[in-house]
Amino acid sequence: MSVDAKPHRLSVVIPVYQGEHSLPDVVAELQPLTETFRTPEGHDAVVTEVLLVHDQGPDDSPATMRALAEKFPWVRLLWLSRNYGQHPATLAGMASSGGDWIVTMDEDGQHDPAAMGDLLDTAMRTGRAVVYAEPTNEAPHGVLRNVASRGAKRVIEIGLGGTDTSKYQSFRLVLGEIGRSTAAFAGSGVYLDVALGWIAGTPATTPVALRGEAGRASGYSTRRLLSHFWRMVLSSGTRGLRAVSFMGVAFALLGFVMAAWLVVLRITGDAVPEGWTSTIVVVLVTSGAVLFALGIIAEYIGVAVNMAMGKPTYLLVSDPASGPQGRVPRTR
Repeated sequence: MSVDAKPHRLSVVIPVYQGEHSLPDVVAELQPLTETFRTPEGHDAVVTEVLLVHDQGPDDSPATMRALAEKFPWVRLLWLSRNYGQHPATLAGMASSGGDWIVTMDEDGQHDPAAMGDLLDTAMRTGRAVVYAEPTNEAPHGVLRNVASRGAKRVIEIGLGGTDTSKYQSFRLVLGEIGRSTAAFAGSGVYLDVALGWIAGTPATTPVALRGEAGRASGYSTRRLLSHFWRMVLSSGTRGLRAVSFMGVAFALLGFVMAAWLVVLRITGDAVPEGWTSTIVVVLVTSGAVLFALGIIAEYIGVAVNMAMGKPTYLLVSDPASGPQGRVPRTR
């Protein structure tokens, strides 16, 4: 490992949906970080670009974005053809970034840019390619939405075998080549953080306090939140399909066992209603065979789903020791 010969270059990606009033303050807070700064653990870093990705929201964000780009040369604008959603917009920004690291944050001001140094320190200390901000306080969304969010993530984590979804936050630091590779591989409809997990493995977290949402209403309606949840469900692996496979095998075995038992009862002369034995045997065996067949089909669907979502078989990366992760902090 070598001492930081040059600062870590940070690309900041901000999806914009309703940022007409909040964006100027967010960008103003990022301005001091466009000069080289030192993190609490001694790593030099600099924000080299801020990518504002317009996701075709309902307000006059485009005018605000153009004004910021004219004022600050390090602000870059990206325009989506229609409203695709926060995760596709973030992926678009990642694909267009050029920094050693990518920082993703919201437009509403609840993420403090000063915390980027802590995210970078955690990444360098742990060697992880993805670091999430771990809120030290409740998100400013209201009690009901916060409880529903935690419950939904817990259901996915336990029921569908997903990763530790409780870590997922939109304020995250991603190694540049990992983020750009994820943007290249991820298929339509995949949940961004699940796709990052395919490539980067287990993420790290660092404590960060969340702030208010600059006084604006959330851009997420109930329908959009449910759609967001369902996207995470479908991206969290094929355990649901595999459950169908195991259910098919279990019912098939149960059907044959019950059939054999009923036949034995019939032969030994135990009281069994006329016609009942043959009916139950046919129902159990047929149901088991059908479910078993569905289980086999589910396995093939699982393979197709992984391919459609863009889950890579492998990914080659550069030697960590020769890249951003190989730098050590300067001596104070």
